Amino acid sequence: MSERRIAISIQNILLITATVLLLLLLWQLSSLLVILMISVVLAATLAPIINSAQQLGIPRWLAVLLVYLGLLTILVGVGVLIGPTVAQQIQRLFRRLPDYLEVLESLIDRLAVRLGISEPIISQIFDTQTLTNWAIRSSQQLVVRSYGVTRGFLGGILSVILALFLSGYMLSGAKRLIKGIVSLFPKPWDDRLAAQVKPVSRRMGNYIQGRVLVSGILGVAITIGLKVLGITEFALGLGVIAGGTNLIPFFGPVLGAIPALIVAIAQGGWTFLWVFLLFVIIQNVETYVLDPLLVGSSVRVHPLYQLLAVVGGAQVLGIIGALIVPPWIAGASVLLENLYLQPKRQAEQQAAALSPPSREETQSTLSMKG
Repeated sequence: MSERRIAISIQNILLITATVLLLLLLWQLSSLLVILMISVVLAATLAPIINSAQQLGIPRWLAVLLVYLGLLTILVGVGVLIGPTVAQQIQRLFRRLPDYLEVLESLIDRLAVRLGISEPIISQIFDTQTLTNWAIRSSQQLVVRSYGVTRGFLGGILSVILALFLSGYMLSGAKRLIKGIVSLFPKPWDDRLAAQVKPVSRRMGNYIQGRVLVSGILGVAITIGLKVLGITEFALGLGVIAGGTNLIPFFGPVLGAIPALIVAIAQGGWTFLWVFLLFVIIQNVETYVLDPLLVGSSVRVHPLYQLLAVVGGAQVLGIIGALIVPPWIAGASVLLENLYLQPKRQAEQQAAALSPPSREETQSTLSMKG
């Protein structure tokens, strides 16, 4: 008895030690894990294009090469066309931001005087310097988390290149890669997991494709709308900011609207109201038209879980986490639905069909016959 207890305790100690060492190894390789997560998301996003090209008779490796070259050409072209203008407008906006905040504070002070509220109370509640420092500090924390994951600026560039190469390898040798991974699992789980690759990839890819397309449309619409409303000096930069932040669910649209509203307040007159209405209209079009049409039911995850995914991803990985964790949650929901919930419901239905009728049901049946 004592020898068995000692043997079991030693096994437990070894198991705990191995688990701790594995967790430490994963923590040290956190950057590589993040790169793998990004690579999977990229591969799932581009897989439909690769499959369509392959159906046209193009070899898969050549289709992958052509798609990546086309994507790189588009990104470089867009950067050359609007990159310098966007950079100049954003730099000019940051230089003038303190002046805009002073205008905002003076407007709030005048409103407080009209309402009979003493100015010191307003200064304590709404301190532009404190709010500015808080916003800058919060933004820096998100960037630092992403910066720390990629190990600096040069590490970030190398991480992007590595993610592109890994996603390209996943796309070109998808069948061999999937077969090798699922072969590690015993039967029948290998076949079950292999059958889930396409729906998981489709769910993740549809989510990213929809978000990118919706964000691009919103960025263009906001840029045009701001130019029409007279904010031509920062229209393109504010449109790019709004479109980029819109990639982040829930919080992105609000974050993208704040710079434009601050500039609108400084413009004076009715500009703030019109800009506010512009963002309200565009966000409603996104919610009720673009998202159902372009994103559709690709997520199928409760909004609360999506919100937790965004917040948790941002807390751990910064901006990168807020972008890549939601599609992973969408993919995980496919596995949960197909491998657990559906079999569970089927088993419950079969058990209910095979179970004998209860005494109450028998008596009710006999009474109906009588």
